[in-house]
Amino acid sequence: MTVQLPAPDEPLRMVAVHAHPDDESSKGAGSTARYAREGVQVTVLTATGGERGDVLNPRLRDDPGITPESLPGIRRREMERAKEILGVDHEWLGFVDSGLPEGDPLPPLPAGSFATLPVEEAVRPLVEAVRRLRPHVMTTYDENGGYPHPDHIQVNRISVAAFDLAADPDFAPELGEPWEVAKLYYINGFHRQRFAAVSRHLRAEGTPNEELDKMLQHYDESHDRLLTTRIDVRDYLGIRDDALRAHATQVDPEGPFFRIAHDAEIAAWGTEDYELHISRIGVKLPERDLFAGLRHETVEARP
Repeated sequence: MTVQLPAPDEPLRMVAVHAHPDDESSKGAGSTARYAREGVQVTVLTATGGERGDVLNPRLRDDPGITPESLPGIRRREMERAKEILGVDHEWLGFVDSGLPEGDPLPPLPAGSFATLPVEEAVRPLVEAVRRLRPHVMTTYDENGGYPHPDHIQVNRISVAAFDLAADPDFAPELGEPWEVAKLYYINGFHRQRFAAVSRHLRAEGTPNEELDKMLQHYDESHDRLLTTRIDVRDYLGIRDDALRAHATQVDPEGPFFRIAHDAEIAAWGTEDYELHISRIGVKLPERDLFAGLRHETVEARP
């Protein structure tokens, strides 16, 4: 079995699977913006509409035009604007936001919401999208969801399942012709190594960030994720931030996402980082390209 690369005049393709509108702009946005501008066909697949999200921008919390009834439509418009800024394609998988349960004990998730569905049911729209879009690379969250929101964990489950099932000719042939994604990556965006490097740089410059230093105290070094693949996004930090600001209900424009100057990010780290979870082709680690091993050659699939 071989993984056949595109013809020389055919673009590379990737899908980025996310839980809610705004996740695509806070996790891996520099990478998707870069690849889109390099000619890669990038499609963001958003599982839910973020219907149960809160208004996190303090400037908008008292806006009478933002109600639980109007928020889903507002978030769809925000997603449309963010998509334009990033330069990517976008599709909805059509599930309903599960919300983030709070309390002790935690209350049950709303019936019928995304995270309550069996994986074999929830995976079907993603399998259909993968077979139709035929991506070479898929990005998603790790098994903890990046953070333990039930919808993020469910995104991991359906992404890992779809990697296998989209290639299985016996699974749901009505969803399209089988397609093998070559590589599946976990997004490792908010990790200790990156934040510690930025903190050290700021202290060396005489401008320590106390908020960042306090946050680092909550990281356990023993839980560091493997960083197999680092993508240079130094030229795309502004696009990333503009896309995130497009989700105006979901971010504080003066909040911690935007308090680290780009100069400090560039000097201290400058990459978005990934963990290669599964590959059907031979790889050489570490990588500096999600498409490493997939450009201009045909490679033998791994057994």
